[in-house]
Amino acid sequence: MVVRLNSGGVEGVDAYPVELEVDFVRQGLPGFTMVGLAETAVREAKDRVFAALRAADFKLPPARITVNLAPAWRRKSGASYDLPLAVGLLAASGAIPAGNLQQFFMAGELSLSGELRPVSGVLPLALLARQRGAAGIIVPPGNGAEAAVVRGLCVHTPRNIAQCAAFLAGREPLEPLPEPEMDELPPLGHGLDFAEVKGQEAAKRALEIAAAGGHNVLLLGPPGSGKTMLAQRLPTILPPLDFEESLEVTKIYSVAGKLIDHEGLVRQRPFRAPHHTISDVALVGGGTYPRPGEVSLAHRGVLFLDELPEFQKSALESLRQPLEGGVVHIARSAHSVIFPAACMLVAAMNPCPCGYHGDPTHECSCRPDQRARYQARVSGPMLDRIDVHVEVPAVPYADLRQGRAGEGSAAMRERVLAARAVQRQRYGADGPHCNAELSGALLDEHCALDAAGHDLMEAAVNRLALSARACARVLRMARTIADMEGRQRIDTAHLAEAVSLRVLDRG
Repeated sequence: MVVRLNSGGVEGVDAYPVELEVDFVRQGLPGFTMVGLAETAVREAKDRVFAALRAADFKLPPARITVNLAPAWRRKSGASYDLPLAVGLLAASGAIPAGNLQQFFMAGELSLSGELRPVSGVLPLALLARQRGAAGIIVPPGNGAEAAVVRGLCVHTPRNIAQCAAFLAGREPLEPLPEPEMDELPPLGHGLDFAEVKGQEAAKRALEIAAAGGHNVLLLGPPGSGKTMLAQRLPTILPPLDFEESLEVTKIYSVAGKLIDHEGLVRQRPFRAPHHTISDVALVGGGTYPRPGEVSLAHRGVLFLDELPEFQKSALESLRQPLEGGVVHIARSAHSVIFPAACMLVAAMNPCPCGYHGDPTHECSCRPDQRARYQARVSGPMLDRIDVHVEVPAVPYADLRQGRAGEGSAAMRERVLAARAVQRQRYGADGPHCNAELSGALLDEHCALDAAGHDLMEAAVNRLALSARACARVLRMARTIADMEGRQRIDTAHLAEAVSLRVLDRG
């Protein structure tokens, strides 16, 4: 008897269908064979599944068992095939009826005691199940919340293989999980506020502009000036994730196995801050079985790189394509995958190895050639992809001692939300998310300059030797500043402020 069940694998952040076929023949010598390009964790499922079935008091008769994972040309990995394999064996042996199994998608890892453990990639699988018209999906309780965000799909979460078998046999009801309402899942607070930052009004203004337009930022200043403190508070003024953005981010975290147990949608914009010792693969993604890296885990959020020159040069250079295109392309001999990577880059660095070049209160101990080599660790093309270069000087004691707090995140966030609303209305649902994503004809249309603006831009290009890419980024910033002031056209004042926010171009 051959039993067929539906499951799936994950490629990139999307799932593809995998049909699991179980052939159960009670003639000849007993044996077990699995075919269909299964890697080690999948092949080991046999031992886990048989132990789990024994623990649940299921006794399979001796048989020659062949399991096929179709399509055979696609490599299968992970432990998510444990559950469909166990159900297939029960159905093929006659322990449960096989009539309605194909209306469900299944995924889950089995413990030796028969309990269901969560696996990665369930959200993409649930989206695939709905797309293919499945009646429901059966997953471990730890994956139920993420699968339940897919509307129109019944999600069943048995605790163990015995309860799953009883449900499929019609002996025990298993109610589907309710669909969560977005209003019932308010975003959590960050616990940080820009009011805690004393002084640094110019840096706060630059970060507000960056948040309003989704621009990349480089904070340049001596140790202890507040660069990290400023970067950590940037998420507090960013707009909340809408449902589609939450779904995009949650898919990435589901595939990466980063969702907290029983967590549904990711509701906060990600803030990722990897250490400077991170490898190229960990930063942009990859591996034998490609997984998303930090730049993808920061999708629709913030990637913070502290001590930027200390990162491996190859790692920084690998960010150039994701920062420009918003995606990561990973190619292998057999296939290629694409991971989303539309994030804001916020980087921080000292002006020199000792950190005090240009600081009036400390003498710099670095030679000119040391400073040049230090700054050269960040290449010109990399700096070209960062819209805002802002100096963060040491904070005077007068600012530190003042009792009154600075402007808080709430007021800054209101202005950011107003600017983002203007951009959303201008570009529509199918257009760019923010000004930082403007390109081509849209850039020419919405960042048009008058004669005075062209004269100012020409002077900036000649004086600062701006590249074509840097010019485009200045125009996008000017568009954001105009949006924050509620202006339809870009004035010379907006353009001048945008040019002034690129301090490294000024030498």
